[in-house]
Amino acid sequence: MSAANVLVVDDEADIRELIDEILSDEGYAVTVAGDAGEARIARSDGNFDLVLLDIWMPGTDGISLLREWSEPGDLDCPVVMMSGHGTVDTAVEATRLGAFDFVEKPLSLAKLLRTVERAIDSSKKQAGAGRGMLPSLLAPIGRSPLMKGLREKVQQFAKYDSPVLFSGEPGTGRSAFARYIHSMSSHSDGPLVTLLAASITDNNAEEQLLGSESDGDIRSGYFERARNGTLIIDELTDLCDQAQKLIMSVLERGELLRSGGREPVKLQARILATVNADYERAMETGALRRELVSNLNTLTARVPPLREYAEDVPALLSYYVDKLVDSEGLTFRRFSVAAQNRLRNYPWPDNVRELKNLVRRLLMTESDDEITLEEVENEISSTSIADEPLVKQDLLSLPLREAREQFERAYLQQQLVLCDGKVGRLAQRVGMERTHLYRKLRSLGVDFKAASSSGGD
Repeated sequence: MSAANVLVVDDEADIRELIDEILSDEGYAVTVAGDAGEARIARSDGNFDLVLLDIWMPGTDGISLLREWSEPGDLDCPVVMMSGHGTVDTAVEATRLGAFDFVEKPLSLAKLLRTVERAIDSSKKQAGAGRGMLPSLLAPIGRSPLMKGLREKVQQFAKYDSPVLFSGEPGTGRSAFARYIHSMSSHSDGPLVTLLAASITDNNAEEQLLGSESDGDIRSGYFERARNGTLIIDELTDLCDQAQKLIMSVLERGELLRSGGREPVKLQARILATVNADYERAMETGALRRELVSNLNTLTARVPPLREYAEDVPALLSYYVDKLVDSEGLTFRRFSVAAQNRLRNYPWPDNVRELKNLVRRLLMTESDDEITLEEVENEISSTSIADEPLVKQDLLSLPLREAREQFERAYLQQQLVLCDGKVGRLAQRVGMERTHLYRKLRSLGVDFKAASSSGGD
């Protein structure tokens, strides 16, 4: 049991008493304070290993008190902020002032205990380790080299005002990285506005994007609503052609003209955009204007599919368990080691979004505290879509024979493409005798006849 000293600052007596009781039962020495004044006295009288600090209090609020404590230099112990209706702005401000983490109310006692333990362990390992850390509700999750590198890259991007283009498969969290940039940028105090590209049509594009003006009545469009802040354009490939023209014009000129207006309005928002991984194909077909992409890809970042950093799956599972328990009041459950290992080897065709939905469904199940391998297998669809890339197919859900056939079919189809449909060349490439290869292709249903009859070997 830990003998760490914890100061709990909250104006609600029942919350103070609850936290005091829980932490005392766990072996912590707890001091409580009902407002900023009592907290100041307690802190001057003793040394604490952790402070749990409510944001919204009468008189001096938690952010102001944190600012007061952090002004002399680094905080002498970790501070975890608590709030029932925190915003991105307050979380960012708390982080800048050195807060270790941010816990949402109503409190999940399991999450609270883990956060307390993590904060105290961190302070023991490195004094002042909380400074510079982003709360879990802001920072994209992942300890893999791939995700660490991406976070570092995005943190560099946050220093500039240039547009950023995030590419990747749906469900990978491209918009989350865009919001992450906003939270760390000089625009973080301004509005964060998201434009869903599919909601714009040729008929409403001008008014929705540029706004309108009539007899002194001004209706702001998306660009103006994001003034002094950030505008996220979500999924460029869903933009209609008229919207693409208008956005391109605003970016090139740095100003806009409202519908019915006479005076141009200066663009004063940073533009971030997301686009599908295969957007090059959309540009080739003309569905996506190359000039628009050129105006948005000053800085670019590829957000990888989850299958490329599968080692982070256990951390993501834990994160979404905590988040959904806190935000939706679901029952806390742990994933067994076998269940975690199974999900590390699942291809996640819909990426992080699919993982979050899976966690939600499993937490809604009235069952034991532990999520078993059997439960996970029952939740994962065992049906594979024939034309899905092999990397997105869950071969572990299939019997050995079916999995082998699926792999061989996908492998030989792709190799046949690389060999320009020439079966003789394919036989050399894969190291098989030609007659045996013909039989194999027929048994797998791979169509090679058209290619081989039009000049193949």
